[in-house]
Amino acid sequence: MYARALPFLGLGLSSNLDPAVEPDPWALHAATPGLFDLVEYSAPLELEQAKQQAGLFGALLDARARLPVLFHPVHLNLAGPELEPAERLVALDAHARAVGSPWVGNDVAWWHVRGQALPGYLYLPPPFSPAGLEVACAHALHVASALSVPLALENPVVVRRDGPLHVLDFMGQLHARTGCPLVLDVGHLVAAQLASRLPLETGLDGFPFEAVIEVHVAGAVITHTPDGRGVYMDDHGQPLRSEVLALLAEVLPRCRALRALVFEGDGHPASAARRTLATLRMMLEPVAERAAIELPPPRGPAPPLPAHAADLAWRRFDQVHGRATPTEDPVGVRAEQGLRLAVTMEALDARWPLSRPLLAPSRAALERFLGSDAFRNAFAAGQPLDTAWAGWARAEVRGSGAPELATALAFDTWAQGLARAPGGRSGVFAADLGEALFAAHALRRHLAARALGEGVVPEGALEGLAQAVRRAPTRPWWVHARWNRGRLEVGERGLDPPGAPGETSGPT
Repeated sequence: MYARALPFLGLGLSSNLDPAVEPDPWALHAATPGLFDLVEYSAPLELEQAKQQAGLFGALLDARARLPVLFHPVHLNLAGPELEPAERLVALDAHARAVGSPWVGNDVAWWHVRGQALPGYLYLPPPFSPAGLEVACAHALHVASALSVPLALENPVVVRRDGPLHVLDFMGQLHARTGCPLVLDVGHLVAAQLASRLPLETGLDGFPFEAVIEVHVAGAVITHTPDGRGVYMDDHGQPLRSEVLALLAEVLPRCRALRALVFEGDGHPASAARRTLATLRMMLEPVAERAAIELPPPRGPAPPLPAHAADLAWRRFDQVHGRATPTEDPVGVRAEQGLRLAVTMEALDARWPLSRPLLAPSRAALERFLGSDAFRNAFAAGQPLDTAWAGWARAEVRGSGAPELATALAFDTWAQGLARAPGGRSGVFAADLGEALFAAHALRRHLAARALGEGVVPEGALEGLAQAVRRAPTRPWWVHARWNRGRLEVGERGLDPPGAPGETSGPT
């Protein structure tokens, strides 16, 4: 429990601590002192895991005395069917204290099952209803009461209408019932307003802006549904929308307890990030109050999770994955499904380069996968996407009787086994699939360049890939497979491998 003063931190830049993703906040800060004042980062909840997996964590630790940090954990449930285990909250608190994070913030949503998130971290918010509010309150108080720093609750991004409450009413009531401060994500607010066909300023009057200690802005793409509704697609690598900047100008003066304004700029080149941060600095300066503020502890002990929490969570899971008919806003649900399909396809392509395009080339095929028992059961058991795909794909291969599908799945599975060794491993496959891998890459490039959208593949487009697999010569094919930033990379090493110890042969 806490009762402490929160410092004014100023303007922040976000990072997922991946050295390959621009910008590097610490390099940018060193090159342009005064451009921003803090870094908010996402990383695994456990400190040691973050040190191992986050490439820039060492830079964060070395620089935190001159560049403060805020921890935005991944895999922290603030909705969903189960509360976070006590040992995970102990680890979260230890992580926050180790880096000196004055508070931790997270979107109010169901993020994971036993540490396993949905593809692309596409979390599931609770419905904006009294039942959803009850679930979110139980989760928030459970987490907040275990921490020695405040827990700040962020309004989640939504693509469809779900429940009778406006998002600002939902978050205001959540604050009133928990005492937790708030993070206002302006882009997420735009998303909710568009989903409900409301003016962007709707609901501002009466919202407890005095509880907002942090504001987020990020890039996005706004598309439109067949009925003309705007759909906000959260994408940090995109530039800020003018709608977001206009709404930010409206809400910033109301946030009199603001401690930080953070630009979630992952994916922006340094030059682009500089321009955006300079704009945000000019917007922040006139409204920032720099005196420390006192926050009380959370309100009361954490209540038990309501009995309806699991049904509420899994019903929404089934709706957005095509297993159940939505009771509200089917057009919005369809738009959300499209986003989930695209993200899932991208994740599968990185790890199953031959079998994904052959077994699930279209939106309809991907919908069958996401609506399958294999996908639902794997997530419910806390298993990765690979487990779900492997089970579903094996059943599809058996049902098809097509030898090229069996070959593609066998190769992807075998290559993943090689890649699990540190630095990867070399092995010999029984067929030379070099042309097929090229065909899969070329096909993805062809379809992307023509902006076909929604996984729609013209009839016959896959035949070239299938032909390349079918005519693959039956001869030893020596390759080296490794993981590179989550992507399976297969490099040819020739047709006649030496019989070196430790080499692995593939299926014959």
